[in-house]
Amino acid sequence: MSAHELALGTAVVRAQDGDEAAFAVLYRLVQPGLLSYLRGIVGIGAEDIAAAAWQEIARELPRFRGDGPGFRGWTASIARRHARGHLRRHGASSRSTASSSTASAAHAPPGIATLSAETAQALLARLPRSQAEAVLLRHAVRPDEHAAARVMGRPRPAPSYACWPAAD
Repeated sequence: MSAHELALGTAVVRAQDGDEAAFAVLYRLVQPGLLSYLRGIVGIGAEDIAAAAWQEIARELPRFRGDGPGFRGWTASIARRHARGHLRRHGASSRSTASSSTASAAHAPPGIATLSAETAQALLARLPRSQAEAVLLRHAVRPDEHAAARVMGRPRPAPSYACWPAAD
């Protein structure tokens, strides 16, 4: 586990004990990726959905059980549920994943940040909706494989293809 994830886990424990500074750390560590993920799912309105999700996260935090990576997955599950509700209420489909805003690329991890926002959007647009959402989830929010599977409603993680040789 990285130092970043250990810091996240420590902040979770401290925030559960009522430490407001620790909650601010949680927010700073998780919000950029969570917002990028939501922008990819719903586009406009992602900030409002994130705010509603953070209200629920703050309210339910004492009941959360897990570590830093588990917290990322838990917050993504809450945000995804809010995003899906928003889409249902507005009669929209989550195909807007492909129209993720340029701002989301600014908060992406290094592997994704090397692509231009336009290139990443074009590649995501070619994937089926659920696969595009899974890619966004894994690269914006960065939950571990098991947490990502839970967020996406899958019984177990998909096989890892990280061992495949890179395309030329």
